[in-house]
Amino acid sequence: MSKTDIEKYSQKFVELISSLQPVVVLTGAGVSTASGIPDFRGPDGLYSKISPRVFELDFFLEQPQEYYSLTMNRIHMLKDVKPNETHILLAILQKHGFIETVITQNIDGLHQKAGMEGVIELHGNAGNFYCMDCGETYTVAKIAEKLKFEPVPYCSCGGLIRPDVVFFGEFLSESALARARESSQSCQLFVVMGSSLNVYPAAGFPRIAAENGAYLLIINRGETALDYMANLKFDCDLEAFSKAVLEKFKELD
Repeated sequence: MSKTDIEKYSQKFVELISSLQPVVVLTGAGVSTASGIPDFRGPDGLYSKISPRVFELDFFLEQPQEYYSLTMNRIHMLKDVKPNETHILLAILQKHGFIETVITQNIDGLHQKAGMEGVIELHGNAGNFYCMDCGETYTVAKIAEKLKFEPVPYCSCGGLIRPDVVFFGEFLSESALARARESSQSCQLFVVMGSSLNVYPAAGFPRIAAENGAYLLIINRGETALDYMANLKFDCDLEAFSKAVLEKFKELD
């Protein structure tokens, strides 16, 4: 990908978000890889190291000790992971009123770390936990402390503590789905960043937007399942793209 292409893409992006409002952005695992968080399905992704079975609800309920042993350091302990240029860019665009809603498939909380508000987290947040019996909430720091003394964290009421993420075999939050659907139906520009659009219901939101007349822009390295629906596709490195757009906002300031 040449600098000329990146420059052309970044200029077109600024033109689109300046002329088509409101804007909704859907982010996938590709947004966080530059922060050192591996995706799930890539050649070096998490599934190449941990079986997808670990992320099934039945596995967690039957083998919580094994779950915590395998995932705490790989997924939940993200306090030292920092937002990258794409997270920072989206936070700045929201601050300046160019983006109305961000829907994310990610569970890393990096959008919030970058300063975004109102992020729709379809699959939950790996930094949050709660008791399955009484509902008391716990931070990842409290869970890490508990795991120093016991292999499985239990609440003071005796209930099993689980991560606030959506396991395979669970339904996504109805409120999150409703918010995502509503914003997708009413936007004029829908931007996909770092997602192959192979996982539903997340992949359904750009389709909903396009069917309701929105302009669909996909920014992703490699093919996606909805390239054929896109009004425009940028096949490029997200980090380089985001840096170029950030430079343009420095010029605007």
